[in-house]
Parts: sequence; structure tokens; C-alpha cells
Amino acid sequence: MTVDQKKLFQRLKKVNPRQLDSLMHDAHEKAFSCIDCLQCANCCITTGPLLTDTDIKRVSKHLRMKDAEFVEQYVRVDEDGDQVFKSMPCPFLGADNYCSIYEHRPKACREYPHTDRVKQHQLLKLHLKNAEICPAVEQVLGDVKTRLES
Repeated sequence: MTVDQKKLFQRLKKVNPRQLDSLMHDAHEKAFSCIDCLQCANCCITTGPLLTDTDIKRVSKHLRMKDAEFVEQYVRVDEDGDQVFKSMPCPFLGADNYCSIYEHRPKACREYPHTDRVKQHQLLKLHLKNAEICPAVEQVLGDVKTRLES
């Protein structure tokens, strides 16, 4: 974490949680009105989602595979004991940056980058990390910082 990020983190921690949610949600809407994720796909290239059992069932059903086959082919358990994809970029990311399982994608993919969720104060460290990957998160945080300074 850079010095600027630490300063921003400390400042955001002091913001009233409801106000922070409002600031983040407004900045999220603004960022995603002009950013096309298909131009980037960094999240799909570099950051694998945590896979729940429900995700595995949903995706394997879509692929017409047995859950065990899907796990064998695509899933590993990481050092934290979480189920993740064996390799990155995501095995379902196409050359055109489209997701071949988009309608059935894991919950973590559906929620990424989490800047529109409630209780943003609980996600601040994650946002600072995601800002290094996702231009939208970087823009959201920059917008929030600017609004706090004005």
C-alpha cells in the first residue's frame, strides 16, 4: 500500500458508514457509465474468484458436466482453503474478453468490484487492492477522494 493509499484508507475509515455507502455508490454509477469492462478484463485475467459449492453446481450444470468432473478439470484449493480456478486467466474468458459462462458465472464475478455493495467501510482494504487491477475501482476511489476534498 502506497503512502497515498494509506492516507485515503485512513480518511475513508473516518467517514460515516451511510455517507461512505452513498459516496461509493454514486461514484460507482458514474464510473460504470463510461467504462467498458470488455476493454480491460483485468479481473478475469489476474484475479480468480472464490468458487462456492453453489457456483460449481450452477456452472457444471450449464456445461453439462458432473460437479466432480468440473472440479477435477477446473478447480483447486488454494493456500487459504478456498476453491478457485486452477489457472488464470479465467478458463472461460474468450479472446474477445467475453465470458463464455456469463449468465452462469460465479457469485464473486457477479459482485466484482464490490463498489456498489452496502457496508463499504468493511471493504476498504479490498478496494485499495482492487484499484491496482480495475480502472473502475481506481476511478471510484479517485472520485470519492475528490468529493471529500471539496
